[in-house]
Amino acid sequence: MNPFASLRVPIAREEEMDAAELPPDHYAKVLADLSRINALTLAPRPTLGFLDRVEARGIGDRPWRILDVGFGAGDMLARIARWGERRGVALDLAGVDLNPKSEAVASVRLGGRARLVTGDYRDLAGRGWDIILSSLVSHHMTPGQRTEFLRFMEAEAARGWLVNDLHRQRLPFAGYPLLAALALVDPIVRRDGQLSVGRSFRRAEWLAMLAEALPDAAGECRIFRSFPYRLCVERIR
Repeated sequence: MNPFASLRVPIAREEEMDAAELPPDHYAKVLADLSRINALTLAPRPTLGFLDRVEARGIGDRPWRILDVGFGAGDMLARIARWGERRGVALDLAGVDLNPKSEAVASVRLGGRARLVTGDYRDLAGRGWDIILSSLVSHHMTPGQRTEFLRFMEAEAARGWLVNDLHRQRLPFAGYPLLAALALVDPIVRRDGQLSVGRSFRRAEWLAMLAEALPDAAGECRIFRSFPYRLCVERIR
């Protein structure tokens, strides 16, 4: 993709890894390479920082019920499980992913540390979630789907919720292909990674989305940058 393509608004294009016809073994390789890129770009950092801030408000007397929407390879759930073990916080972990090919990959990584569901997160309403979070998911949604997702999290997460996503900026958009080439990732990860930056959002756009979706709670939400190029939204009660 042209590194000088316009980033004035999010790029409207589907990512190749979402294609239904992608064979399971190729999809597994894409997820594995994406996990390596996420580790290199410090993707877990804002999620674990969010959990630290929730913990600071009190652990409580029962396991935290955490739902990861769009669990992919399960690497974020694995990091959360290790965070809980180190901190002595009991966790009841679950993940949901629309792609039926994700569950086989994530179950190997997680080894039973989380319940995995293939399907729609909306079907998991009313299950007593304490925390709902996602990583690199919100930019895959349409505006209407994102509004619905924000309202779901606000209604269902007793302790709080987090959107962990990318920040649409020129430097990561232009520079990501070099990182991907050096990391020797699958061509789909190279192309989709750059496109993901182009599809992601800026602070003003998140402010507008929050105002539309959560007019009564938008002021309680926090938008923050996380090094190197993440722009996240959190709500902690």
